[in-house]
Amino acid sequence: MVLQHKEHWMKNEGPQLTVITVVTYPDGRLDARNAAAYVGLSEKTLAMMRCAGTGPKFIKRGRIFYYREDLDAWLRQAERVTSTGQARTRLSTAG
Repeated sequence: MVLQHKEHWMKNEGPQLTVITVVTYPDGRLDARNAAAYVGLSEKTLAMMRCAGTGPKFIKRGRIFYYREDLDAWLRQAERVTSTGQARTRLSTAG
């Protein structure tokens, strides 16, 4: 039996707010679906980033899991920009 902790996050999508439920295992792990919801990406995008080595740290124990603190650290490390042009410039000079 796996006990799960559910959290509700509000995501602003225009004039409405959507409640997103993120399920976390007792030890802080999230599966790929919940990790994607937590960081605001699709599962496929997260999988592609995992293959490219550009996503957050993960573990593979039969399935892919992410620790919440690793997701938070990955989100914090992203440099904040004020425009999409600035983001494109920084991405092109970083690689």
